[in-house]
Amino acid sequence: MDDKQKTGNPDRARINVNEGYELDYWSNKFGVSKDKLKAAVETVGTAASAVEDYLKK
Repeated sequence: MDDKQKTGNPDRARINVNEGYELDYWSNKFGVSKDKLKAAVETVGTAASAVEDYLKK
């Protein structure tokens, strides 16, 4: 589960699609739908950099 007390870089480097506010943030940041973001996370994992690279293809 996402520990909101730990807000350092490792937490920001991961995408938790089970948290509504993170789903909103990351889908807006990458300019994709929530469904497309979820599919990308399912394909490449939760690392934000890997998801971003995948979505740029």
